[in-house]
Amino acid sequence: MNSFGHIFRLTTFGESHGPAIGGVVDGMPAGIDIDTAFIQAELNRRRPGQSHITTGRQEKDSVELLSGIFEGKSTGTSIGFVVRNEDQHSTDYDNMRSLFRPSHADYTYQQKYGLRDHRGGGRSSARITISRVVAGALAKLALQRLTQTEIHAFTSQVGEIAIDTDYTRYDLSAAEQNAVRCPDVEKAKAMLSMIERVKAEGDTIGGVVTCVVSGCPVGLGEPEGYKLNAALGAAMLSINAAKGFELGEGFRSARLRGSEMNDLWRVPASDGAATLTNHSGGIQGGISNGMDIVMRIAFKPVATLLRQQPAMTHDGQAVMLCARGRHDPCVVPRAVPVVEAMAAMTLLDSYLLNRTCRA
Repeated sequence: MNSFGHIFRLTTFGESHGPAIGGVVDGMPAGIDIDTAFIQAELNRRRPGQSHITTGRQEKDSVELLSGIFEGKSTGTSIGFVVRNEDQHSTDYDNMRSLFRPSHADYTYQQKYGLRDHRGGGRSSARITISRVVAGALAKLALQRLTQTEIHAFTSQVGEIAIDTDYTRYDLSAAEQNAVRCPDVEKAKAMLSMIERVKAEGDTIGGVVTCVVSGCPVGLGEPEGYKLNAALGAAMLSINAAKGFELGEGFRSARLRGSEMNDLWRVPASDGAATLTNHSGGIQGGISNGMDIVMRIAFKPVATLLRQQPAMTHDGQAVMLCARGRHDPCVVPRAVPVVEAMAAMTLLDSYLLNRTCRA
């Protein structure tokens, strides 16, 4: 399966060191203004080489929209697109052709398919998230036209350095003003220093991306198989290096009592039904309730280390590997636009599904 979604559906293709990354989007509503500059700007947020704490691979990541758009508007037919790969250094991976790196997809791809593309991870590379960002940008444009939904993701933790969990304290748009994409200026400096130190040691570090969705319509999400929280969780956990997903209070809710967890109604409601608190994270019974949807996604440290570590050959022999190539010491800052993209695609898909639920 290389597809996401039901009505708004993305099918992706491409490898890290192949000719291009691309995709086909089905279900884009007709008549949506297609802002190509906005789509490119979203790709630029994900692009490698944007700062000294990201991979040094230099790619323009210029998107070519091939179909489904006429005179600046979506036609309702499939939108095909490609982003060409231009700066592959495939020879950096020659020493990995016949071995399995620890905590990579090398072994699992080999066992599943009987062969694998060892160059930069091939299909398992985070570079394939380009397709998600393009589709996510299209979904954002549709959501802007059809709803009042706004999506803001940001780095909330790197290693042990974390910002306040009360996101309302921050101007979330300020996250784009620093390399780590953190809205807390002082914590951003500490995170940057941490990443720089880890990079100098040839190591990597993980972290957390928080995503806040405001203005989401009430009623999105299905009663059983496609609950909105389940759909968002599946979307986020499909991102490379994602290892954890929380909604609202998340795992902290396991320590609370019902009297502490329940979100009581604000009465009288001045602008539709609203609650005094938002421990549920904007979703109850698998359906959006109109409050902010608040998610946290944990990302593991990048598995490729630029220092020696044990590996295993295809025939089961232990070897020492010192990886070459250009790699992120922390994936979290560049994961921020990918998280937003997956949220946008899931919400638009749920919105379109919701339009079929009653006469």
